Amino acid sequence: MTRLPKRISLLWLAASLFLALPAAAAEKIQGPLMGVEWLLANRANAEVLVLDASPPPLHAKEHIPGAVSASIMSFGAREAPAAEMERRFRSWGIGAGRKVVLYDQGDPMWATRLYFDLQRHGFPLENLFVLDGGLAKWKEVGGAVTKEPTPAPAPGDFRVSAPKEELRVRLPEFLAASGDTRGNALVEALDASWHFGETAFFDRGGHIPNGILVPSADFYNADKTFKSAAEMQRMLDYLGVKRGQQVLTYCGGGVAASVPWFAMKHLLGYPKVRLFVESEMEWLRDDRGLPFWTYGAPYLMRETAWLKTWGGRMMRMYGVSDVSIVDVRPADAFAFGHLPFALNVPADEFRRHLASPAKLAEMLAKAGVRASDEAVVVSGAGLDKDSALAFLLLERLGQQRVSVFMDSQEKSVQAGLALADPKKPTPPSPGFRLVFREPAGRRADRLTRRYPRRVSQGLRCLREAGAHPRARGQGRPRALHRAPQRRRHAEGGEGHLEDAREGGRASLRGTGELLRRPGRGGGQLLRAQADGIPRREGVGDVARRARFMRRTAGTPPSRHRRGIRRRHPKSGR
Repeated sequence: MTRLPKRISLLWLAASLFLALPAAAAEKIQGPLMGVEWLLANRANAEVLVLDASPPPLHAKEHIPGAVSASIMSFGAREAPAAEMERRFRSWGIGAGRKVVLYDQGDPMWATRLYFDLQRHGFPLENLFVLDGGLAKWKEVGGAVTKEPTPAPAPGDFRVSAPKEELRVRLPEFLAASGDTRGNALVEALDASWHFGETAFFDRGGHIPNGILVPSADFYNADKTFKSAAEMQRMLDYLGVKRGQQVLTYCGGGVAASVPWFAMKHLLGYPKVRLFVESEMEWLRDDRGLPFWTYGAPYLMRETAWLKTWGGRMMRMYGVSDVSIVDVRPADAFAFGHLPFALNVPADEFRRHLASPAKLAEMLAKAGVRASDEAVVVSGAGLDKDSALAFLLLERLGQQRVSVFMDSQEKSVQAGLALADPKKPTPPSPGFRLVFREPAGRRADRLTRRYPRRVSQGLRCLREAGAHPRARGQGRPRALHRAPQRRRHAEGGEGHLEDAREGGRASLRGTGELLRRPGRGGGQLLRAQADGIPRREGVGDVARRARFMRRTAGTPPSRHRRGIRRRHPKSGR
């Protein structure tokens, strides 16, 4: 008789433990991901609300028994008032104290986007979960599915709070972040076909500038469950998405972007992650016509118009061109014809110095390539093996910036870029200085005799700048001639420009006579300064002023204008 109560006690204890299994299982939930095993054991619990975030047609096809259709397609990227969001959430049965489990058909972007909306409107995260693997994983473990519509649940009592704006980003801030890749990471959750413009859902195909391609599908396994934290972290580290950056996720309309937002913020613990709800739809709708790239880094490709402007004669003349044009074609092809100011460093030289970067750097410096310039690699065929090899080696050597010239030589000529004279090699130019040789010709002598004061002033300016021959111990030039409209090649004793200052900016390359600023009958001399920046030193409109003084000789300045005597209106004198 004494053993019977013990058996009853044991049976009572076993029954109690069995009934307590759902509560024990609930305690095992860690983080926002819920396993399908827990839902199998707790689906009938009245405190558990299962919401199917899939589009209505997919929900009608099959869903977990008892799951309520809660599609975000009814509002999507549209900004709904807080009262409307509260009414919608309550109609789904969301209330205080209930555990809400979100799932979709296996592509978790619908569930994670609904998770974002509920968190943004103040639902407590300790009761909000995403079913890991969705309906696909549910069916894999033998979970039941049905096509029968779920009866409308009892209205919930969830009260929406003020939306948390720190979870999302607006267009002005997103636009500013696209230009700051050091402090921001723009993560695009679309496929590669969208990113590179093959798929054009909107009027233009491509991606937002500096967007980092991380498709939403890369965050989960083949069974639609999320990858491990370590695996996702390795992927983001490889792509250069750092924890210290402000991470902004986007896609086409703000749904797929919720996958990297959820994974990085709630599974990996990134401190600063925000979702661009409007995404590309808002970017392309902007009246300013914001840029949209189809290449990952289009600024690494240069064309004729760009090179003609920033690497052409005008920019070099004023010393603001920081471009070194590196022609990697063989020497015979280069000698046949090349772009202006190009420096020939054949691709074979890069191959020969693969194992000796120091010798390659020395050879490049000797050829005139400056490490502080943007090196534009020219191969004549755009991006090929030779230009790619030169690009990589120049980057490895620490070149400030490297790009590839995409146009052919024929296309450059058709665009109006004249080829350089093969007989005149491009001089290496770390800086510049003015050098004068003894001028020749009757005109120079005549100008010297007629305007000795102006000539002496010009020589004094040159002497102060250190460019006068006497300052270098070469003796005094016989005369200083008037500057012509163009810079011509130094022949027959004419003046020319040479590069000199080490480590300075490229300026006034090539040869020619005194550089002159065109004026009415005169000109201005660009005088070399100690810092390498040219400054205008007035030489004056000498001939025009001399003719004017001869015509008005002996006439008071107030009585004439342009050499014509004027009479006083009252005295008549």
